[in-house]
Amino acid sequence: MKLIKIPEDKYYEYKMQAMFDCYKWDPQFCDNNTLSKHILLLTKKENEELIKLTKNLDKETRLAEEYINKNVKIAKKLVLPKKILEQMPNMQNYDKNQNIRLMRYDFHPSIDNHWVVTEVNSDCPGGFAESSLLPDIARKTIGMPELEYHKKKKKMVETINHKLNKKGTIMMVHCTCFSDDRQVMQYLGDRLAKEGYKIIYGAADHIRFKEKKAYCILDNNQVGIDFIFRFTPLEWLIQMKPRRWDGYFNTKVISCNHPISIYAQSKRFPLVWEDLEKAGICMKTWKKLLPETLEVKDLGFQKGFIYKPVYGRVGEKISIKEACKDDEYEKILQDVKKHPKQYLAQKRFQSKPLKSEEGKEYHICLGSYTIEGEHAGYYARMSLYPRIDSYAEDIPVKIKK
Repeated sequence: MKLIKIPEDKYYEYKMQAMFDCYKWDPQFCDNNTLSKHILLLTKKENEELIKLTKNLDKETRLAEEYINKNVKIAKKLVLPKKILEQMPNMQNYDKNQNIRLMRYDFHPSIDNHWVVTEVNSDCPGGFAESSLLPDIARKTIGMPELEYHKKKKKMVETINHKLNKKGTIMMVHCTCFSDDRQVMQYLGDRLAKEGYKIIYGAADHIRFKEKKAYCILDNNQVGIDFIFRFTPLEWLIQMKPRRWDGYFNTKVISCNHPISIYAQSKRFPLVWEDLEKAGICMKTWKKLLPETLEVKDLGFQKGFIYKPVYGRVGEKISIKEACKDDEYEKILQDVKKHPKQYLAQKRFQSKPLKSEEGKEYHICLGSYTIEGEHAGYYARMSLYPRIDSYAEDIPVKIKK
């Protein structure tokens, strides 16, 4: 695994293409550029190893969540929001053959030359355009046609075509106030529209449910919905008022992702592995790759652990001191003390940085996608610090033939 520099005299053109041709509308966070000037190159061996690990993790995760869905006692150990626990009886009609399961597993290289997995983005993984379009324009920019990449969009479109037979209306559900969310939905929606589907973009409360069917209520789009692609996190969705979200949990409309995704999205997922293995569900790959994880109350005076929020996203509120800005670290510790059940303690591993041609060292997070259990490409980000947060840069991934 190494970094390949995009020539300075070609980077501006590359950035413009990313913005106008690859749905990377706003490639910055605050005053920081979030579009890397590098390409991440994987060897064939690294790619094959990651694919094998990813598929093993996915098999374990899907078996686990289906079992948890049938056992409220285990689900309670995840300390799910009360509103979601109340919906568990409505999720018993979940059909894995009907719905589409999309996940992204976050891999990090460690200093002992092993892969470490820190979490699975089980509920609403993003990065679609970055994983599908950026690698191609990056390859053309640096003039290296011998490099390969995975076309994730193709796999998703093929899967949806298989479920819907190229007919029907698809609702792209997202937080409409965020352009970052819209660009994710717009990319996939434009691709699906070319297949002949009617595409509607809307918020989670723009759907009404009746007799387990879904209907759009937007002006000029008041039609039945055949497929729901949800990009609104469940812990946000259940806060909507008035309460119109119950139907997401028991609808018979095909969806990606079904609310069953919340079980593995919780960072408390490792705390139920013992129960799962007693039920005959092997979690060997997860145990091998995920750092030791404890409840805050069980940590005691052990050193070498960091705190992570149970439903944290984009690296927020992870207590890696050197990555925290201003008084962020102290505020995290105060919040952990005040709300210990909203955090977990996880053994800190030593991330192995990659050195660029300029001599800078970058820490890498390599997100590995699965769609219906099959590997579907990568979405990578890199940072000068061993925490991949909103300041991190998107970097296209290529594979050496």
